Amino acid sequence: MKKETTEATRDLRDRKDETEAKAAFGDRGEKVSDRREKEEDLMVKLQEAENRGAENYDKYVRAVAELDNYRKRSVREKEEAIRFGNETLLRDILPLVDNMDRAMEHACNSDDFNAFREGLRMLQEQLLSCLQKHGVKTIEATGKDFDPHIHEAMLQVESDEHEDSKVVGEFEKGYLLNGRLLRPAKVSVCRRKKNDNQQQYCDKDMN
Repeated sequence: MKKETTEATRDLRDRKDETEAKAAFGDRGEKVSDRREKEEDLMVKLQEAENRGAENYDKYVRAVAELDNYRKRSVREKEEAIRFGNETLLRDILPLVDNMDRAMEHACNSDDFNAFREGLRMLQEQLLSCLQKHGVKTIEATGKDFDPHIHEAMLQVESDEHEDSKVVGEFEKGYLLNGRLLRPAKVSVCRRKKNDNQQQYCDKDMN
């Protein structure tokens, strides 16, 4: 009886050890499987990160190349703008040169001064029209109040016929380019004559 009890106890112990061993092995198997899944997931993420890094580097290289090309193109366009900035104006002036050549040829073969003068007048109108087309405007001077911003006084003229500081003559026309002073008009300016009382008062002050 005692022997049977001992064998039964041993049998229960063996079964318990077997159950514990299976449980432990199963846990290790699950842990190994989880670790492998995590490693595979990390490898996938690492590969994706490497791909993104390579893609971003390619974008950076292309951006640097595009910026360098833009800088070179800007320099080239600026140089061309400086070299050919007056191309349109010069193209519009060329017909004037042609007309001047014709006028000179006609003057050499004709004694008709009136026709020559009319030709010069037409050339002048054509030239002024060309300048206006490109933003050049003549400054009005004669009869206007003297304005030091657009007029340059070359001479003062005493006169009772005009108001003081009025422009009474023009030596050289002035011009504006799109509203900005290109060249001031050189003018003569009126200075009213002093009457006898004013002259005596001035002489008294001087003495």
